[in-house]
Amino acid sequence: MALSLTERAAVHVAGFLARRGKGLGVRLAVKTAGCSGMAYKLEFVDALNETDMEFESHGVKIYTDAKSLAYIDGTELDYTKEGLNEGFKFNNPNVKNECGCGESFHV
Repeated sequence: MALSLTERAAVHVAGFLARRGKGLGVRLAVKTAGCSGMAYKLEFVDALNETDMEFESHGVKIYTDAKSLAYIDGTELDYTKEGLNEGFKFNNPNVKNECGCGESFHV
């Protein structure tokens, strides 16, 4: 079981954490949403939850819960910039279908 960041994503997250002046890392989870059933939730972590599972990639800590990990195990988080668009991209090997807008997925 593992979650990881590309080096580019880790640099981006570390920069955000430094500008914020606080934070332990990022939390990657899933929530029920969208037309395909599940959506990613990414947020900064300032305090740990009792049920948090911790991973580290390129010096940045990633947290999740066991329920979310069942859907995102093996996911690599990348940071991409294409033209005027930039943002995080989730490379999840468990995804069977994604909605047309790319906001939700099904495993």
